[in-house]
Amino acid sequence: MSILSLSTMQVGLTKCISKIAGNRLLLALRDTFIMTGVPLMIAGIAIMISSVFLDPNGIVFGHTGLSLGALFYGTNETWLASDMATKMVMLQHYCNYFINGTMAINAILIIVGFTFFGTRRFYPKNKEPIVCVFYAIAAFFICLPWEFTTNDVNQQVVTLSGIVNTRFIGQEGIFTGLLVSGLTIWIFNRLVEKNYTIKMPDSVPPAVARSFESLIPGSFTLLVFVVIAAVLHGWFNSSVPEILLTLLQKPTLAVASTPFFAIVAITTGPLLQWFGIHATSVWGPIFGLTWTINDNENIMGVAHHLYSTLFFNFSTVSSGGMTIAPIIAVYLFSRRMENRNTAKIALAPAIFNISEPINFGLPIILNPVMFIPYVLSWVVPFFAAVLLTNMGLLPIITHNVPWTVPPVISGILFSGQISGGLYQLGVIVVMTAIYMPFVKIANTINEKAAE
Repeated sequence: MSILSLSTMQVGLTKCISKIAGNRLLLALRDTFIMTGVPLMIAGIAIMISSVFLDPNGIVFGHTGLSLGALFYGTNETWLASDMATKMVMLQHYCNYFINGTMAINAILIIVGFTFFGTRRFYPKNKEPIVCVFYAIAAFFICLPWEFTTNDVNQQVVTLSGIVNTRFIGQEGIFTGLLVSGLTIWIFNRLVEKNYTIKMPDSVPPAVARSFESLIPGSFTLLVFVVIAAVLHGWFNSSVPEILLTLLQKPTLAVASTPFFAIVAITTGPLLQWFGIHATSVWGPIFGLTWTINDNENIMGVAHHLYSTLFFNFSTVSSGGMTIAPIIAVYLFSRRMENRNTAKIALAPAIFNISEPINFGLPIILNPVMFIPYVLSWVVPFFAAVLLTNMGLLPIITHNVPWTVPPVISGILFSGQISGGLYQLGVIVVMTAIYMPFVKIANTINEKAAE
């Protein structure tokens, strides 16, 4: 392909992406993920410190890594029983507080941001978007399951009422949060525009007057979500996020036992992830019935399955999304200082396969410019590894490696051969090259917007 045709294609792609990126909805989503990206950067650094440097069984001190614990204390068992290891576990616990206040409540952070920016984009006459934010948070909690099923000391199943299932206020609740937030924005602001409000006398302080003005539209908005939650609980004994998760899982579960499962999983995974839905929340049960069983049989040597979660983690490098490649591409080719600074901050976590800082900080999530390379960063490495394995250039993956082991090193450990490390190095180079033109397109779009 000639340089001229490549340039023409880039110009056409730039125009297309610019038009998509100018959409008010995507602009609101972009602003939301940029604002919520900073707390997730903090969480990413905390995860890195906790999982890599403080975990007694991690890649620094554990027997699956550098084994510094056994080196200092004689044996791994002595190391794990030491006071030092106990104190490190305690520090891990404290380090997780950062995660509890950021990533664990990410759905709520996104609801706040999207409701605020969405109201400003679609209803600029609303001078108090924060009021709509309050109702969006309330609507979200109405939709959550307020009961939790667990086992008691006798291993009997018990249901605890009045307790929020916290899994849905984190990553697994993002999709539900965006839907609830979007519907709240529309219902609340439409009612305000039609003057379904309580007008207070001029003598009433403005803050009090605005609060009462929201009473009718706010009440009706919450009533809508109460009806939705009640119908789902009464007819299906379920909640909004649980129903959505089930609907997403059913198509995948239907093909889990067919040869097409790998294609479905690897193509739908980045789509879900790009929309902010954690792919593992959809795939977890399916993988447990299929690829995880293959993992165990490969490790025990009783079978040699090509498709497994071990193979997925090995082939896609950084558990999908190729965390390091976009960072390198941004650092080398971006002319936006804020993006380069984000890449610098995200680099250290990315070395240990922690993707949240770059995914939400750049952002890649719901960023139309990064959609194509993000999807390709799952599909290309996975099926390249399938091809190379079928050609005999890569072995069947039979080793389980901690997820925090850096790329290239993990490739060698997964495969037991140097070829595994060379493969991952090649993937990083190829994916950086794929990200490069899209980083340049982002440069062009931002420069035109600044004119």
